[in-house]
Amino acid sequence: MDKFQEMASFVAVVEAGSFVGAAEATDLSKAAVSRHVGELEQRLGARLLHRTTRRLSLTDDGQLFFARAKELLAAADEAESEISSRSGEPSGRLRINAPLTFGVLHLAPLWGRFAQRYPKVSLDIELSDRVVDLVEEGYDLAVRITNLPSSQLVSRRLATTRMIACASPAYLAQHGTPTHPAELAQHEVISYSYFAARDEWIFTAPDDSPVVVRTHARIHANNGDTCRAAALDHQGIILQPDFIIADDLRRGDLVELLPTYSTMTLGIHAVYPSRKHLPIKTRRLVDFLVEAFAVPGWDVAR
Repeated sequence: MDKFQEMASFVAVVEAGSFVGAAEATDLSKAAVSRHVGELEQRLGARLLHRTTRRLSLTDDGQLFFARAKELLAAADEAESEISSRSGEPSGRLRINAPLTFGVLHLAPLWGRFAQRYPKVSLDIELSDRVVDLVEEGYDLAVRITNLPSSQLVSRRLATTRMIACASPAYLAQHGTPTHPAELAQHEVISYSYFAARDEWIFTAPDDSPVVVRTHARIHANNGDTCRAAALDHQGIILQPDFIIADDLRRGDLVELLPTYSTMTLGIHAVYPSRKHLPIKTRRLVDFLVEAFAVPGWDVAR
């Protein structure tokens, strides 16, 4: 049995949390994955996994071997990528993580074009607003919308997005249009749960002084689409990025509020683990995304 195949199956089981999930991820049968792991344990003379009917967990030996196996498999992938880069044709699997709404609205239409351009690259895409650990969870690249702090990761800016306070015309007709951020404290607000400041909304006045208002949300949601839907249903005021609400603003379904008070502008970044040699498949994806977002389609002024 190929030692690398055994290691690959074992790593897949740990990352997927089950033999069934590993079989789906590797395009092997469950029986084949189970056989690979069993033969690996037999060859090593050590049990790597605790198996129960409800869950799998790593033994102490398994934790040690998992870390080393991931390093070896990553090194093998990197070696293949370096050779592939000489011909300019990337290959292999790319694991990608991206925020849910941005992934659906702005990334999903791009994947077919990328796949057509690089037919030997397979894509494994996960959409989640949770901030994943790229190294620990085995992602090649993540798209993050934030002002990135310094970290051990490498990033490249793809575009920017502006936060905009807005509401529907029907809501404003019933409740009035605020002319100063402080008035938001008396309005119905739909709040995004993942805001670092939660219900404190921060604006910058025309004289560049900060204005902080404590809002009182009647709806909290951890998804921007849900906030947008509530605003379109006349439930209150939202503060959301223009990549979500640009079309609504252009159509007049939502109205921008407090235009003389600016809010945050966030960077949209491609983030990937810091490696001495970036795999050619990841490099091609980053370059592709930079090209795709050279002129963002959500610029309301366009």
